[in-house]
Amino acid sequence: MAVDRHNSIVVDASGVAFEDHGLSIDFSWPEIRSVHYRPHTNGRALVMGVVHVDGRFYECVADAKRQDRLQEWCAQLLAVLQYYRPMG
Repeated sequence: MAVDRHNSIVVDASGVAFEDHGLSIDFSWPEIRSVHYRPHTNGRALVMGVVHVDGRFYECVADAKRQDRLQEWCAQLLAVLQYYRPMG
């Protein structure tokens, strides 16, 4: 889970959920073609994108405020995504 004052990104057994300034959207794993994430160019925020099976793209940004927290989020995301979406 990556959360800031306005936004949140949650990845769990159900799928991926975004909340952006009070608006939310949930994606179940069968609805997701792919998930992408990266540090924002400012080095303090997490950017996550979901490509829906119908080709639509959704993105959410959560501000980590500190670079060490961003690194922690990215490390955790890698493990969680590998668990729920193993390649191969």
